[in-house]
Amino acid sequence: MRTAKTLAATAMIAATALATTACAGGTGTAEPTDDIDLRMTVWTSNDDHLALFDSIAEEYMADHPEISSITFDPLPFDDYTSTVTTQIAGGNAPDLAWILENAAPDFVASGALEPLTEVLEATEGYEYDDLVPSALELWEQDGDLLAYPFSTSPFVVFANDDMLAEAGQPTSGEMLASGDWNWETVSEVGAAVHEATGNAGFVIRDFDYLNWDYLSTVWNGWGAAPWSADGTECTFASPEMVDAFTFLHDAAFTTESMPGPGTTADFFAGEAAFTVTQISRANLLPEGGFAWDLLPLPEGPVGEYSVTGQAGIGAMAQGAQPTAAAEFLAFFTNPENSEKLAQYFPPPRASQLNVETLAAANPLLTSEQIETVVVPGIETGQVRPSHTDSGQISQQVRASLDNLWVADADIPAVLESTCESIAPLLG
Repeated sequence: MRTAKTLAATAMIAATALATTACAGGTGTAEPTDDIDLRMTVWTSNDDHLALFDSIAEEYMADHPEISSITFDPLPFDDYTSTVTTQIAGGNAPDLAWILENAAPDFVASGALEPLTEVLEATEGYEYDDLVPSALELWEQDGDLLAYPFSTSPFVVFANDDMLAEAGQPTSGEMLASGDWNWETVSEVGAAVHEATGNAGFVIRDFDYLNWDYLSTVWNGWGAAPWSADGTECTFASPEMVDAFTFLHDAAFTTESMPGPGTTADFFAGEAAFTVTQISRANLLPEGGFAWDLLPLPEGPVGEYSVTGQAGIGAMAQGAQPTAAAEFLAFFTNPENSEKLAQYFPPPRASQLNVETLAAANPLLTSEQIETVVVPGIETGQVRPSHTDSGQISQQVRASLDNLWVADADIPAVLESTCESIAPLLG
């Protein structure tokens, strides 16, 4: 159901953008000079998040009497994109919206977003050049930034050192120090943990044999990708991807270092030795629980690499106040407010990728963990895969990969079939 809704939603983005362009010359309706009401859709209902947003909005309105109100409108996460695009199609577009990474290509390509570069660069004290270039790539088109990547969160590995010791294995820190922090060794150690304790070795959190794009945290280490850089050619059947999926298949069905289909293991409940997830999950660590450590993603055959999740904020071109929305976005994300937001959302500003700023967002992490794992992950991370028509592509990939998660799977044939199923959707 979620896939179908996302597919319908992304179709509406393009259709609505085209219709609006035809009727309004590509911009929103004429903007009044005062009594401006702005609405921004968000997917958080966290009281602390909303209180911070409100405080920033109140400070902005104090210096901008033409702005009557700024409202933050929480929407359920599961239906977020479809709800926003339904609002756009129904003529009730928000002025600003958070955008999920998998929906980014559709929003960027459709014309639904107001260009931001000129406004941000012209805003006094904004320091546009401080934005990390790699964090902007997903949100750019034809030299313009169309959404601000307000949260760039790297994927990392949490390790249960107590469980490793129980199984007679080296701690994660010892593996790293000895040069053995790679996927091959992690799988070997994970298999030993499973045999000795019955617990899981390593878990790719949120994958669950459904959400295949989380496996980019593994296959990027093989230099693999689901499609070419320009998105036009399927590369699921490449030798690098075949090798990566062979590793995962062996881990699930041969060495049993990774839970197989139908089996779940929660690292934070003490049921796995390692888990791959984003740093924001540190708040799930049990107080006074097991000894744990935080490490970068293990090296793959291509060496070190990193992967990030990302979300952007855009001003809607179909909103009633696109210029006013872009100007508020410039204030909302200026250096001072970016530092405030950093206590919850890792910023894309180079000057704020430091222990002092990021420690506020991650009080459980040590200065060394932030400096050696979190900061490099943000600076160099490749964003999880995304593409236009992401809903339909995701549905096709998931259906094809179902044939891979059986003991006697023909991995090259399954991946070739995956390419055949999505090739018509690429380009």
